[in-house]
Amino acid sequence: MKITYIDSFIQHLPLKKPYTIAYNTYDTVSIVFTKITLANGIVGIGTASPAEDVVGESPEQTLINLESDFVQSLVGTDIRSFLSIIADIRKKFSHLPGTQAALDIALHDAFGKWAGISIANFYGVKRNALPTSVTIGIKSISDTLAEARDYFSNGFSVFKLKTGLSVEEDIEKTILLNEKFNNKIQLRVDANQGYTLTDLKKFMDATRSIPLELIEQPLKVGLEDEQLSLLAEQRNKLVADESLHEETDAIRFAQVNRPFGIYNIKLMKCGGIAGAREIGQIARASEIDLFWGCNDESIISITAALHTAYGFTNTKYLDLDGSFDLAEDLVKGGFEIKNGLLTINEQPGLGLEWL
Repeated sequence: MKITYIDSFIQHLPLKKPYTIAYNTYDTVSIVFTKITLANGIVGIGTASPAEDVVGESPEQTLINLESDFVQSLVGTDIRSFLSIIADIRKKFSHLPGTQAALDIALHDAFGKWAGISIANFYGVKRNALPTSVTIGIKSISDTLAEARDYFSNGFSVFKLKTGLSVEEDIEKTILLNEKFNNKIQLRVDANQGYTLTDLKKFMDATRSIPLELIEQPLKVGLEDEQLSLLAEQRNKLVADESLHEETDAIRFAQVNRPFGIYNIKLMKCGGIAGAREIGQIARASEIDLFWGCNDESIISITAALHTAYGFTNTKYLDLDGSFDLAEDLVKGGFEIKNGLLTINEQPGLGLEWL
């Protein structure tokens, strides 16, 4: 079945409310949508919302790439060769994960719809539904508690607290959240490279009595070896995020002395499902747990991440709440949320519908 048309466009979507992390504040997100049409009328859809400060590619650059002659040259190729097409795309647009992700996701969706199989079932489902964490940005203690109570009342019990501006305030918030919810929640923190090693040690010592699940990317990219001074049990709780983009990073951090015990895979960092699966396979062979994260994203790419995540036995954590922040989206479906658990549907491809 031949590809007959490829079309891409960008949408600037407002967030329900602004949020702050260690190095920025956001109130809108720019998302690139890609549609791949087959000769029988099937349309595969993909998206990209790369974080320029992390991967060096903006959504505007992604759109330019998707409108290039190379992408248009894919018209006429056979969707049955979609994995080979993705390999060519990754070679052409190396180190441009947003461009790769938009095409990768759309090609997977088109193939799944053509073959009549969900992407999760195509690769094989290895995990049942897991709870996602919901993210609380950097804000005052009273606002942090209010947002946590709101999430809890809506069935969420896993919170990811953004930290990294003031270690003293981070400690206070973490301890207070645990006390206020009387151990009825699970806590994760994400420093977004905001800590020094001294800060990290101070935070870990002060929160030792709290059953903290993990700490994402505490130190700046390039300072990973400083974490080797920590005990192995401490490093096992640290998550590689901004430091982990592709399979070469996954291999480097899987050596005998490991600065991280968990890998955060984001489709917008590694270029889509194909790149994510490469990192996941390295982690599985190295007995490293997987944490699936996201940016502010459409339901489309969140669903793609979820289909991929459930294909790995070492998937342990989900942080796929990026579509919850959008005030509007262009699709519906893909997955369901019940008591914080994310469940994919059994529809072909990614199981999405245009609104």
